[in-house]
Parts: sequence; C-alpha cells; structure tokens
Amino acid sequence: MTRRRVLLFSNSTNPEARYLAHGAAELLDFLGPVRRLLFVPFALHDRAAYAAKVAGALGELGIELQALTADAAGARALAGAEAVFVGGGNTFRLLRALQDSALLAPLRERALAGLPYVGSSAGSNLAGPTIKTTNDMPIVFPHGFEALGLVPFQLNPHYLDAEPASRHMGETREERLREFLEENSRPVVGLREGCWIRREGAAITLGGVSTTGGAAARVFRRAGEPEERPSGASLADLGDVGSD
Repeated sequence: MTRRRVLLFSNSTNPEARYLAHGAAELLDFLGPVRRLLFVPFALHDRAAYAAKVAGALGELGIELQALTADAAGARALAGAEAVFVGGGNTFRLLRALQDSALLAPLRERALAGLPYVGSSAGSNLAGPTIKTTNDMPIVFPHGFEALGLVPFQLNPHYLDAEPASRHMGETREERLREFLEENSRPVVGLREGCWIRREGAAITLGGVSTTGGAAARVFRRAGEPEERPSGASLADLGDVGSD
C-alpha cells in the first residue's frame, strides 16, 4: 500500500539564516537517498531567478534542482520526478499557474500515490484541501480554491500571535481563522515560523522550533478554544488520514 509522504515548512528562511537552514537536516532525512528535486517556482513572478536562488541554496546540501516549466516538457518532468518541492510566494498565483498549465491534477495524482512532496509557505498552503486559509492577497483569480488535499486539515503558515500592546485595529490572525470556521468545518493548523509538518503514511507530526515564541502550532476548530501543540505532537486526529 502506498505511503503518502509530505514535508511542509511554515517558512523557508529564518532571520539572519541561510535559505532553509533551520530545516536542512529534516529535509535530508525526509528525502533519504533522493538528491534530485523538481522545483515548482510558480508562486513568484520571476521563475528563473527564483529557481536559481533555490538551486544555489540546496546545492550546498548536495541536492540537484530542476525547475518545473508550464509546458509539455514540464509535464514529462513531473511524470518522471523522484520528489517535488513547491516554493513559497503568492498562493493564488501558484494555484492559478498550476491550473492553467494542467499540472495541478497530475501533481495531485503523483503526490497521493507516494511522490515525496516538500512545500514551503505557499507550497504548504497548496498541500491542504483548499487555499482558503492563505495569508496572501488574491492578485489573480484561480479557477476554484481546491488544492492537493495531501493533509486533511487547512494550513495557515507564518502564523502570528496577536501583540498585546499593539495599537493595530485590524483583525488578528486568530480572528481571521475564526471567521473561516464560521463558514467552513475543517480544522486549521496555524504553523509558526521555524516549524514544519511531516506526514509519513497515517502519521502526521509537528517539528521544529518556533522563532516567534509558543508551541510549534496552534490548532483551530469550529467548536472550542484554540489548542497549542508542541513540536513532536501528532496532528493525525484532525481529519480522516485514510488507510495509507
């Protein structure tokens, strides 16, 4: 039986640190013998520059990067990929580009069948059932909000707690996620900076060390108060993880 394998980072860069330095050991452990990643740069406007930046950073870890292109060659690359890494940026642009290039469905099919999937920020948002809990502005209009469904809950990367002394009068992140739950029933995992989620089959666990304080994640459900979950805690109770 296929084991779904997913590694989702809240962020790619910690303050005053190299790209993905905080998660390098976890990434290498997750990939095992695989040292070639198909990188999806669609969340940023300058895809070539983005791919070059990530290729340089991961090259220091001995990982070779191939950038996905939105054409037939990209479809062939996805079909033969050993693992995929979907980078951060604007989640609406990322989803729209995958939809327009007809690559969303094959990416979903391969990831559900066991292709190792690594996401960061927008790439992590994409791993949930929908992108409705992204922090990003809708700079483009996607053809629906449905995403990959690699985990059974919604994600909110870069989760920020409210500052008690702040004079900001807009909604806090918590208030916005509560609004989501007024209209939707799926739980939301607010993933703090420096932390990640790893799925190995039916096991879904938190990892990392929050750079903003608090536990690795804050879990929101429609009923009840938000719940803090530390690094090492399971998230498998937040939805039907299937039989894999």
